[in-house]
Amino acid sequence: MTQRINFAKESPNLMKKFMEFVTATKENSVEESIRNLVNVRIAQLNNCTYCLDMHIKQAKIQGERELRLYHVASWRESTLFAPRERAALAWAEIVTKLPDLGVPDEIYERVRSHLSEKEISDLTFAVMSANAWTRVNAAFKSVPGSSDAMLGLDKADLK
Repeated sequence: MTQRINFAKESPNLMKKFMEFVTATKENSVEESIRNLVNVRIAQLNNCTYCLDMHIKQAKIQGERELRLYHVASWRESTLFAPRERAALAWAEIVTKLPDLGVPDEIYERVRSHLSEKEISDLTFAVMSANAWTRVNAAFKSVPGSSDAMLGLDKADLK
C-alpha cells in the first residue's frame, strides 16, 4: 500500500494547529491506560489499520496486557475491564458513532456514574482527536508501521 498524499507536507499550517490540539488533549484527567483502550476501540470502529497498529503498540509499550488488547473489540462481553474502563469505552463508541438523535440520556447517566463531568469533557476531546486522526490516516491510506521508528513504536517488539 502506498500513502496517497503526505497531508502534513501539503497542509503544514493546519497540521501545526492540529498538533497543538492533539498535544492539549494529552493533558487529560482520564488516565492514560484508559485513553489507550479508547484509542484502540476508535481505530477499530473507524477501520483505520494505521491507527490500530499505532495504538496497540503504544498501549503495549505503556504496559497494557496483550490479552486485554485482544478483548477491546468485545469489551462488553469480556471480564477483563473495570466499570470505569467500560464507561470510557461506551462513551468513546457513542461519540464516535453518533446516533441520529445524539447521545441518549441513559448512556450519559451510566457513564456519569463512573466518570466526573471534567473526565467526560476531557475524554470527549480525546475522542475527537482520535477520530480526526483515523479520518485523515484512512483517507490518505497511511501505511501501518511506517512511522514506528520516528514515534518509538518499534520498542513494542510486535512484528
